[in-house]
Amino acid sequence: MKIAILGGDGFCGWPACLYLSDRGHDVTIIDNLSRRAIDKELGAESLTLIASIAERLDAWYEVTGKTIGFRNIDVAQDYDALLDFLRAEAPDAVVHFAEQRAAPYSMKNSRTKRYTVDNNINATHNLLAAIVESGLDIHVVHLGTMGVYGYGTAGMKIPEGYLDVMVHTDDHGNIEQSILYPSNPGSVYHMTKVLDQHLFAYYAKNDELRVTDLHQGIIWGTWTEQTARDERLINRFDYDGDYGTVLNRFLIQAGIGYPLTVHGTGGQTRAFIHIRDMVRCIELALENPPARGERVKIINQMTETHRVRDLAELVAQISGATVAYVPNPRKESAENELFVSNDTFLSLGLKPTTLAEGLLHEVEEVAQRYADRVDRDKIPAQSLWTKNQRAGVPELS
Repeated sequence: MKIAILGGDGFCGWPACLYLSDRGHDVTIIDNLSRRAIDKELGAESLTLIASIAERLDAWYEVTGKTIGFRNIDVAQDYDALLDFLRAEAPDAVVHFAEQRAAPYSMKNSRTKRYTVDNNINATHNLLAAIVESGLDIHVVHLGTMGVYGYGTAGMKIPEGYLDVMVHTDDHGNIEQSILYPSNPGSVYHMTKVLDQHLFAYYAKNDELRVTDLHQGIIWGTWTEQTARDERLINRFDYDGDYGTVLNRFLIQAGIGYPLTVHGTGGQTRAFIHIRDMVRCIELALENPPARGERVKIINQMTETHRVRDLAELVAQISGATVAYVPNPRKESAENELFVSNDTFLSLGLKPTTLAEGLLHEVEEVAQRYADRVDRDKIPAQSLWTKNQRAGVPELS
């Protein structure tokens, strides 16, 4: 399969590129390297030392004899270049990772809020419009987020994208309908994913584009089989308060002897998926596209749910770290339940990687290996969800 991967230099995109190339697909990365630019803006580098994109691609060829193409295109701003690429290369599928992915970064200030909306929505709409204009039949696989649902489930299991409802009418009695599950985004970033799914629904209906939207949980882990083959292929590992995901942050905190920072009560329940399962899910989605004229295929890409304070206690038990409860910078419920359906990927053959102690130690060892690169001042979360909050994150040692 010929596959273009938008955002293929990023945290999810890079391991997905290597995995799909390793599986024999013809892969081209389209990326403007904006995530590297944000590193410089924040002064917070990846824990792991990331090689240049040229060095990464050269290393992959040296290790495997396989080539991955690269085009430096800003898909949110350079529509013509994106359209020209699609017409010239005619990929069978496009995997869309080309969005600013961090909720805290999207909430830092008005500039990051506007950037997140401008970048994410323009990237998505430019892709859809370009496919229509090209006249090609291209399957779009988009990395969305579980956060479009919000976290108030009222005890029910969140379905995969759609909710069957009964509508009462005066003239025709009760009518059954299937609607998009009511969205409840918790940040500007999550809001862009909600807007994405409405763009997908429209273009699937109006232009019969084939779209799969993956509502993904929080990724944990760092290694895949492919990234472990050479130091130059290593994936990025974010630990800072803006881009570091909660479990990876706990593990690096444990690795350097820093208290595990639990926001608020730690009663927030989140969905999780290991990075190795993420790349496998992308492959399964590519292999099982919807037909033209079908509604968007929405799949919940997660394997398990955990309460944040329970994760902290688990990491503390295996590492000897202490747990520190700090003010929550987010505007969210202190406690929530989360029940999620993930039947589609299980039925397609996914064998989930669960929170095994050995894998937790594996990530902690990565943290210890690169501990000299940690800037401890970047660990606390500083982005506030509302103006009337105070940055009450204490100094921890």
